[in-house]
Amino acid sequence: MPEQPPYLRIADALRQRIAGGEWSQEDRLPSRARFAEEYGVGENVVRRAQEYLISQGLLEGRAGSGTYVAQPRERVRMVRSMVREKHGGSPFRADMTTLGRTATWEHRTEAKVPAPDDIAARLGIAPGEACVRTVYEFLGNGKPVQLSTSWEPYAITGGTLIVLPEGGPYGGKGVVERMAVIGITVSHAVEQPEPRTADAEEAHLLGVQRGALVTTIQRTYYADDGRPVETADIVVPAAHCEIVYEIPISRP
Repeated sequence: MPEQPPYLRIADALRQRIAGGEWSQEDRLPSRARFAEEYGVGENVVRRAQEYLISQGLLEGRAGSGTYVAQPRERVRMVRSMVREKHGGSPFRADMTTLGRTATWEHRTEAKVPAPDDIAARLGIAPGEACVRTVYEFLGNGKPVQLSTSWEPYAITGGTLIVLPEGGPYGGKGVVERMAVIGITVSHAVEQPEPRTADAEEAHLLGVQRGALVTTIQRTYYADDGRPVETADIVVPAAHCEIVYEIPISRP
């Protein structure tokens, strides 16, 4: 039989040591350099072994901190529904509340970012036109659940109380509720889900292996006059989340 690849051998050894109680849940593992010296391999082999165990949910990576023994992760149900949007507030918070989890998110907003060609086409504006871009990392009970990059035309929100999606009196309220503040009624959203594999940055932030399957959702909100008011790219790890669509039925 062919010899087992070195990274799988290291992964098996780490798995056995965790099962044997050498490290418990939430314990930080020693450095890759230490494992590399201990097992007589390169640090890249250790990294690949840890990424493999991350993809299986046994380990988790934390930005700037290291690699930890993970707590068991249940698959999260993400409900996509305009009905829930119109109730106000954050749809993500509503999902986490339903599951008995605490919703938090990290965000980074930049104003007057030139719209790339594809974003401009989705928003119905000229390429290079100014937008407000917000990058999100969504967490449930401190565990990564999804990523999102949102774009809003600066021509719509500039100079208003809602120009910063996460700032001011309406920060964090969600697109539908925020747009209503400036007299825009969001009537519907269009979502296009597609499967692909995670790149290195996404894998690190989501706590999955590079190349793991993710679902990307290209979402655009429209005002009742047909004008796009926001578009976003949402990234959800397939192994940890299931996506469910709730579709309202009009009564005759």
